[in-house]
Amino acid sequence: MKSLISIFLFLLLTNAVFSQESIEIEWLEKYEWKELSNQKTDNVHLIEVIPADENEQNWSILGQIMSIEGVLDFSLEEIKDIMFEQIKASTPNAILTFIEKEEGTEYPWILFKIENQKNESYNNYESQLWYIRQGKTSLFVNFIAIKEQELKDDFVKEWAEVFKLSVVVEIKE
Repeated sequence: MKSLISIFLFLLLTNAVFSQESIEIEWLEKYEWKELSNQKTDNVHLIEVIPADENEQNWSILGQIMSIEGVLDFSLEEIKDIMFEQIKASTPNAILTFIEKEEGTEYPWILFKIENQKNESYNNYESQLWYIRQGKTSLFVNFIAIKEQELKDDFVKEWAEVFKLSVVVEIKE
C-alpha cells in the first residue's frame, strides 16, 4: 500500500489545493472494525481498517480509505490503470475487471475489482474491490480486500452498495 502513495507524491507537488473535503463510508458493522493504521502527510491521508479480533499479520478482510488532495487532472480510467499496474508489478497474474462507473455526476466514481494469484514474495491470495471517487479538491481511493483468489458475486454486490452510498463532504475549518 505504501507504493500506492508513492505514485501520487509527484502528482501532489504540482496540484496542491488549499480547501479540504472528505469521504464518508458506512463500513459494515458486522466486522466490528478497528483502525490498523492512520497516516497523514500534507496532501495524503491513508487509513486501513480490519476486524477488531484480527491483527496486521492475520486479517481476513481489510479496508482502505485514502484521500489525496489536489489530484484533479486524471480520468477515473487513468487512476484505475495506475492502481492495476502497481499491483501487476508484484503480482503479474492479477486480473482486472471493470464493474461500473458514473461520470455524469457532481462526484464521479468508478468501481472495479482486481483478483490476484499467489506470488513469490506474498504467499496468500488477495483480491480487492476498488472504489475511486473524484471530489472537487481531492481524489478518494478506497478498497476492500480479502485473502481469496477471487471475489464472489455476493461480496461484490454487498460492498459495491456500501461504496456507492458513500458521501463526499466539505470539511469546514
